[in-house]
Amino acid sequence: MRRALTARAAPLPRPKRRTEELHEHILQVAAELIATEGMQGFTTRRLAEQASTSTPAIYELFGDKGGLVRQIFFEGFRRLASELDGLRRTDDPREDVCRLLQAFRCFYRENPAIAAVMFSRPVPEFDPGPSEQQAGRAVREHFVGCVQRAIDSGILDGNATDIAHVLLALAQGMAAVEVAGWLGTSNASVQRRWRLAIDAVLDGFSPMSRGS
Repeated sequence: MRRALTARAAPLPRPKRRTEELHEHILQVAAELIATEGMQGFTTRRLAEQASTSTPAIYELFGDKGGLVRQIFFEGFRRLASELDGLRRTDDPREDVCRLLQAFRCFYRENPAIAAVMFSRPVPEFDPGPSEQQAGRAVREHFVGCVQRAIDSGILDGNATDIAHVLLALAQGMAAVEVAGWLGTSNASVQRRWRLAIDAVLDGFSPMSRGS
């Protein structure tokens, strides 16, 4: 007599773990990992451990390490734009430009590794293209708008976009040098040199200095 076959219940499907929540969690942990350990400590295995997930989950969500760094790039600009959105306009357009530069400085100083992803190429797997270049549009618009207001007030003279690019480059360079420890050995000297640099550039774009 043949044994009756015992029917087996179909296995329950595994709960889907590749959710948007997991995507955001990994991205947040990745940003924190870069901020605390730098790019040298940033590996998918280390990230998986910190995020309590698996490397296959990371690869499924982001493709590869380059894809993950790309998302951190976008997240960095989102955070910076959010910081600049919080700045309140005053009655002094020149001071508003200075406050904008200081806000950028604070972001860079508090997030040096993420800023390195945003403004340089710290890993060969990530090569910014046209879509990445557009990621900083909101930040550039903050700078251009602030500069344009100073121009409209007669405080600065020139093309708003040109001046905004110069100021953004100034802030980026000064912040990078400060983070590296090359801007001074005391807080007073660092603050003084920031003020000197900002005043020199803004004075150089004043109508009087440009012969207007």
